[in-house]
Amino acid sequence: MTKMTSGVEWPTLGMLAACYVAWGAAVFSLPGVSLWLAVPVAAWAIAQHSSLQHEMIHGHPFRDPRLNTALVFPALTLVVPYLRFRDTHLAHHHDANLTDPYDDPESNYLAERDWNQMPGWLRFVLRVNNTLAGRLLIGPVVGQVFWMSSDWRAARDGDWRVIAGWLWHLPAMAAVLALVLASPMPLWAYAVAAYGGLSLLKIRTFLEHQAHEKARGRTVIIEDRGPLALLFLNNNLHVVHHMHPRVPWYRLPRLYRANPQRYLGVNGGYSYRSYAEIFARYLWRAKDPVPHPLLRRERSVAPAEAVHAVRPLVAHDRALEAWQQP
Repeated sequence: MTKMTSGVEWPTLGMLAACYVAWGAAVFSLPGVSLWLAVPVAAWAIAQHSSLQHEMIHGHPFRDPRLNTALVFPALTLVVPYLRFRDTHLAHHHDANLTDPYDDPESNYLAERDWNQMPGWLRFVLRVNNTLAGRLLIGPVVGQVFWMSSDWRAARDGDWRVIAGWLWHLPAMAAVLALVLASPMPLWAYAVAAYGGLSLLKIRTFLEHQAHEKARGRTVIIEDRGPLALLFLNNNLHVVHHMHPRVPWYRLPRLYRANPQRYLGVNGGYSYRSYAEIFARYLWRAKDPVPHPLLRRERSVAPAEAVHAVRPLVAHDRALEAWQQP
């Protein structure tokens, strides 16, 4: 037992316990008071849980990944399989590929050829999705459809890692549904909360990466220290996380404050003062075009092919490769 708990990161465990308490209160206690209160609290807890899943993916709070997975395995969002989140996110940490429409599974850009072949109505939807308001309102649907379409193609082609990820998701989702059905919260209200949690997460991912010729210039710093920074577990200091992917969330602010000019020098000054500034600038207008402005690649390849070809754990261990390039 001593060996199992040696080096445990207690702040992360404490945050996880608080998250589950908040979720339980929102689902079992607050509906008797007011659904108007229960739904936003549940949405916040669901988003916080996703941020904690991100921590577990990077090896926190235990050294044993099986323990970390068990801690966050319940699918509070209902629609995001943890094992698929893990694999695609670790592939995303191959920083030389950041924002690449084919090789970065978390890229918000499309290849120009794919963009040109889309019907007009879909291009309109994606343009709306590229505003912050659009990302909040329709972003969860757009992201889920593209992700599930990619995984469906991979599963159809016999990718057993993808198939296993979705099969393991079924009991994780069923457990949450069983609890909700046994609670006073209506299922429709929980669905609204889950959608709200995914919308909150879209604030973080909206502009954390940009198209840039150099890999080190693609990742943002948002110098926010408010509630959203806590909700995202300091991932607003995103370039710090990408440079130190194994550092836990509660140490990232100290790293940044010790030498902010280092990180702003690395990413070429790609930064914002706060999320309030981002809302003021981009609520109703897009920051970026949908087609990637720099990578004019013409190969006709489904994004899933590149995603599933990457060995996620290797990508994670090589996360600092790109930062060493001039």
